[in-house]
Amino acid sequence: MSILTLTIQCPDKKGIIADVTKFIHSNKGNILYIDQYVDRENKAFFMRLESEFASKANGFNTIHLSFEKGPAKKYNMNWSLFQKEQKRRMALFVSKYDHCLYDLLGRYRSGELDVEIPFIYSNHPDLEHIADSFRIQFYHFPVSKSNKIEADEFQLNLLKKYNISFIVLARYMQIISPKIINEFTNKIINIHHSFLPAFPGAKPYHSAFERGVKIIGATSHYITDELDGGPIIEQDVTHVSHTNSINQLVIKGRDLEKIVLARAVKNHISHKVMVFRNKTIIFS
Repeated sequence: MSILTLTIQCPDKKGIIADVTKFIHSNKGNILYIDQYVDRENKAFFMRLESEFASKANGFNTIHLSFEKGPAKKYNMNWSLFQKEQKRRMALFVSKYDHCLYDLLGRYRSGELDVEIPFIYSNHPDLEHIADSFRIQFYHFPVSKSNKIEADEFQLNLLKKYNISFIVLARYMQIISPKIINEFTNKIINIHHSFLPAFPGAKPYHSAFERGVKIIGATSHYITDELDGGPIIEQDVTHVSHTNSINQLVIKGRDLEKIVLARAVKNHISHKVMVFRNKTIIFS
């Protein structure tokens, strides 16, 4: 028994859904989930489909090759096929804040995140004890202006050594180099407060408190060369009032960051996110 997830992006034309579902049926597959979206303005079609195949004869490689020569070629598709049994390998990058790291590791230990976590990387040694408590390898490499190239090489070597599928920046307070971004396009997930660009800097909650904001939020997005300008995966907000102290704003903000980042990671793991230009289509 094998469950395959198929994601499709292509120019919108008549017959795509019919041909794809016919392909699944002809290969003795049973469709468990199907959803599609048409961007009429850009005449673009998107689909996510999960199918179950009982026969070993209709395995991943067979289905992949047949689909490549069939519907994918006919409709000029940008597509991917994933095996549910094949766990994705997630690397965690952190600095000194531990709230997102603890949250993700807790979800991982409980089985909520269907991934493998080969290592945690940090530019500070402070959180090594957390990695140790979860029995995950911890790597530390201090980053400065003078050793940025060496740090990039260290990170790339780790990512290649452990065959990493995607990276999660669980409050990693360093800019990711273009070299790593190019290697992991739409595969680096970041989390930050949603005050940007209104309250940039090291103490956004202090600035927001002085301004008297009524809502705070968090945003998770893919990393691109444009700082904090990548495709957004998940967002959320909560209301605050004049009665909230700076510390209370920070606590509420960190709670949101944990929730929003976890949702983004789950969607990515489940292949529910499709990037089109600088936007995302998120399937249910």
